[in-house]
This record gives sequence, C-alpha cells and structure tokens, in this order.
Amino acid sequence: MGDWGFLSTLLEKVQSHSTVIGKIWMSVLFLFRIMVLGAGAESVWGDEQSGFICNTQQPGCENVCYDWTFPISHIRFWVLQIIFVSTPTLIYLGHAMHVIHNENKLREKLTSPGGTRVFKQPKYSDEKGHVKIKGNLLGSYLTQLVVKIVIEAAFIVGQYYLYGFIMVPMFPCSKKPCPFTVECYMSRPTEKTIFIIFMLVVACISLLLNIVEVFYLLCTRVKCGSRPHKITSAEHPASLSGSRWPTGEDAFKQNKVNLELEGSRSVGGSLDGAKDEKPLLGH
Repeated sequence: MGDWGFLSTLLEKVQSHSTVIGKIWMSVLFLFRIMVLGAGAESVWGDEQSGFICNTQQPGCENVCYDWTFPISHIRFWVLQIIFVSTPTLIYLGHAMHVIHNENKLREKLTSPGGTRVFKQPKYSDEKGHVKIKGNLLGSYLTQLVVKIVIEAAFIVGQYYLYGFIMVPMFPCSKKPCPFTVECYMSRPTEKTIFIIFMLVVACISLLLNIVEVFYLLCTRVKCGSRPHKITSAEHPASLSGSRWPTGEDAFKQNKVNLELEGSRSVGGSLDGAKDEKPLLGH
C-alpha cells in the first residue's frame, strides 16, 4: 500500500476549519481506517491469491475463478473508499484556504495607508486564520458532507453486492477454461470476515457522523439562528404584554366602565353647579 503521509498532512489542515463532529470524523478516519488498513489488514490479505486453491489441475482455472469471485481486492477497494470519501473534504479545504488568502489580502489593504477607503471587511476568518463556517463556506461545507454521505453509502452497498459481508470458505466455480464446476477454497476466511465486519462498522460510524453533522449545522446555523426575539423597550411598554387593544368580552366590559365613569362625572358636575348658584339666589 502506498504512503499515506501526503493525504494525512492535507487532512490534518482540515481540523482547524471544521466543526467538533468533523474532527471526530477525522479521528475515526485516521485511527480506525488508515492505521488499521496499513497495520493489519494488508498482512491478512497478503496471501489471498496464492492461498486460493481449486480442486483441479486445469491451467488458468484458478486465476479465472479468483477473478470471478473477487473482481477487486478488499484492500484496494478500501483504499479507493478512503480516497473517494476524503476527496470532498480536500476540495472544501481548498475553498477555505482560498477564502483565507483573499481575506488576508483584504487585511493588508485595511492596514495600509488609505485603507479607510476599503468598505469591505473580512467576515469568514480572523487574524489567526480560523474560519467561521457561514455564508458561502457553510454552503460549501454542507455540500461536501452530502457528497461524502452519498459516496460512503455507495461503497457500503457496492461491497455488499461484490463480496457480501461474510467470507465463506468454499466457492463453486464453473467458468471457462474449467472443465466442470470446481470448488475453490479461500485461506483464513474467519480472520478475513472479522476485518470485513470491522471495516463495515467503521464505515457506518463515519456515515452516521456525517449525517449528524449535517443536522447539527442546519440547526445551529440556519434554524436556531432565525428564532424571533421579543422586543423589550422602555419607550413601548405596551409591546411587552400582548395586544394593545382589548377585544371581545374585555372590550364590552371596558366600554361599560367608561360609560359609568362618564355618568358619575356628569352628576358630579351638575351638583357642583347647583352649589355655586345658591349664593346668587340670596342676593
């Protein structure tokens, strides 16, 4: 298997430009996929073709049956899976680095003489190069997550249709130039089945993390950020407690109280007028 150093270096740069769930996904990719694939799985499948034996002496029969049983080696299949799943993340990294580069240029213009004429301000990154996932970057990040979900699911389904998830010890084969249906045997089928199930579980965990991250971003950046807030202003205290005008039964009661108040005021006014007229009659 080739050197994973270049890919690991690129993926490590994504750590500072992703969410917490994205960092967990990256750890799963490094520890449980790349390291396990390079340390253990390659040695288990090292004798896959030499240990594939068929009960026939016909030249070429074993090679044809092996090619029919395993169109692509498990190791090469998992290598392709890791590369294809990592590609959308690397594309997002390129977009993020491009945004950081442009905003660093913008900061240089702002600090230079005459920088006050520049009306545009950096909004995606800070002075330390940390990216804020919003706007166009949020769309790019969500896009790469959706693409990773599709690719991961496609590889899981493809593995099921190519080999299944359990390595059986015996494979019947009737392909030419085999003279009849021969029986072929795979070496260490139980050990290989354990590795197949392990890699399948890790792939499912990665798929689940990507789905959770999509919902996390949609909740924190889109839905939860658009909740209406109550206006509490000292200039408009009426806005703090429901509607301004009473309606229904409350309006009827309010009108009745207003009429009673007006009646009491009119009676009081007439009595006051009578009191004022008494001295005039005495004169």
